Amino acid sequence: MKAGQLIHAHAGRENSWQVGYAVSELLKAALQSEGDLFIAHFEQTLVVAEQLLARGCRVAVDMEDWFSEDLLPEMRANRPVKLLRRLEQELLGRAAYATCTSLAMSQALALEYGCPAPAVVYNAFPWTDRQTIDGLVKDRVDLDRPSLHWYSQTLGPGRGIEDLLAALPDVKHEVEIHLRGNVTRGFEDWLASHTPESWKKRIFIHGLVSNSELLSRIAEHDIGFAGEMKYCRSRDLTVTNKILQYLLGGLAVVASDTAGQREIASQSGSAVSLYHTGDPVALARALDGLLGNTERLERAKSDALQAAEREFCWEQQAPKLLESVEAARA
Repeated sequence: MKAGQLIHAHAGRENSWQVGYAVSELLKAALQSEGDLFIAHFEQTLVVAEQLLARGCRVAVDMEDWFSEDLLPEMRANRPVKLLRRLEQELLGRAAYATCTSLAMSQALALEYGCPAPAVVYNAFPWTDRQTIDGLVKDRVDLDRPSLHWYSQTLGPGRGIEDLLAALPDVKHEVEIHLRGNVTRGFEDWLASHTPESWKKRIFIHGLVSNSELLSRIAEHDIGFAGEMKYCRSRDLTVTNKILQYLLGGLAVVASDTAGQREIASQSGSAVSLYHTGDPVALARALDGLLGNTERLERAKSDALQAAEREFCWEQQAPKLLESVEAARA
């Protein structure tokens, strides 16, 4: 991958090495498997899928992200954007089937590339995972105070925490704030400098937990925060795991108004309160609307569970994927 970046930096030539490691190894493993259908799910596999198509193999593509339209602007300088767009156009046009994470993304991909609209499979978790919730309280400090939870693999810039901290001076009601993720270098100092003094004892940072424990830790809170930012088309259009796990955990959700999250909100009753991205005053109002009204908060939590069971769980999504696979193999 480093060699690919150097070639691009010095010669201006985009190349498959830029997309990630082990492309040749993935191709070799795919060919050795003699599979009936190969599904490309991340960037390296787009390159592999093109080569499999050239060999007459049956290929599908799952656009969990819009790869050529992803990442913060400063991270796109060394991206092989033209290469990714070419691969996306070819695979979406020729694949046995395609899936993506939202109707908003499906419609945008079809319009952009003139391809059939990918089937929508929400990236949800099994409803039966709720049976593993341990009922413990490991994060919260004061059970008499409502609690807000946010998580990601990485706790750093560009994930909506900026909106949350900027909203705090206008939040009128008490709430604990729990942030979970690997803190990027310097971001803890940034948090300390941007947190109002009166809130510093109510913000808690937690390390990552295992996948098997995550739903339990989510479920011990009251509100899930999904402040996705519209810094790229992919982030605006996709639906992240975060908002769907909050629903599965039975949390009321306060979410930025990305196209993907508006889509989830429209199918979730009162579970999701939206605010305009980059508007901390609107975020404060959305939080206070739940924190200042116990009945409304409990109704939102109840609607979250209903939405998860009815639509946003793997038991409801798996048949859509299997239908696409079976149609591709017919």
